[in-house]
Amino acid sequence: MGDITKAIVPIAGLATRFLPLSKAVPKELLPVGTKPMLHYGLEELKAAGVKQVIFIVGGNKKQVADYLKRSPYLEKLLTDRNQTAILEEMEELEKSLEGLSFFFVSVQKPLGDGHAVLQAKKLVGEEPCFVFYPDDIIEAKTPACVQLAQVFKTSQKPVTALARIPRERLVSYGVVATEKIAQRLHKIKKIVEKPQGEAPSDLAIVGRRIITPEVFDYLKRAKPNKKGEVVLSEALGDMVKDGKIVYGYEIEGRWWEAGTRTEWLKTHLYFSLKHPVYGKELKRFVKDLKIENV
Repeated sequence: MGDITKAIVPIAGLATRFLPLSKAVPKELLPVGTKPMLHYGLEELKAAGVKQVIFIVGGNKKQVADYLKRSPYLEKLLTDRNQTAILEEMEELEKSLEGLSFFFVSVQKPLGDGHAVLQAKKLVGEEPCFVFYPDDIIEAKTPACVQLAQVFKTSQKPVTALARIPRERLVSYGVVATEKIAQRLHKIKKIVEKPQGEAPSDLAIVGRRIITPEVFDYLKRAKPNKKGEVVLSEALGDMVKDGKIVYGYEIEGRWWEAGTRTEWLKTHLYFSLKHPVYGKELKRFVKDLKIENV
């Protein structure tokens, strides 16, 4: 198995935490700074050598496909109106995605991320691939997917991104028990989804993975959980129980989340304040802002 050129992006969920907004706007297109959160992920995948991105979509994801297409009509309109700055910004964003091909696989209803990933099996074939969740944004000198690819290059085994978080927050995450084998590198011994009791560690699973063809075999055999969902982390946990090797890597960089309203607002605010054009003005605005009853 050589370079990883394909990525699966499961975005078929209902985004209920963002209702009613998500009735009209897919969560993946919500702004983080001046770009949709999805755009950060696509730039990261491209940096890791990905050529084909496979979206697993539900019924309300047409907007994602529209966003990824060029709009000759808008380009002509902006040119005719001499709105050069906006046109250049659009062209810059489009250029940042050059070299990526996009494929869409539709599912009737969300049945878990494991079920979604399995729907991409035919397009992936017998190759390793990334599984990527856009509502996790990793701010790092070396893109997170590049870090995982470096681990996979020598291990040729599934790899999942990890990050240490406060123990009181672990109840909302997949958490791993591990055997540390090198700096930041772990062999996963157990995976617990949203631990209700004592968590096995403070290492939470981040939304970046590399899977091998064998993972699809486990997903095919996986039984839905109590919610009726097939969960990728649980399938990887079954592999570990069978003695298969699954690695975890503590990502270098800062993990920004956008999967809940509160975390998305924090992330959007941070990237807005650090924007090279608008950041200074926004910082002055926030500093001078007087909010009553706060």
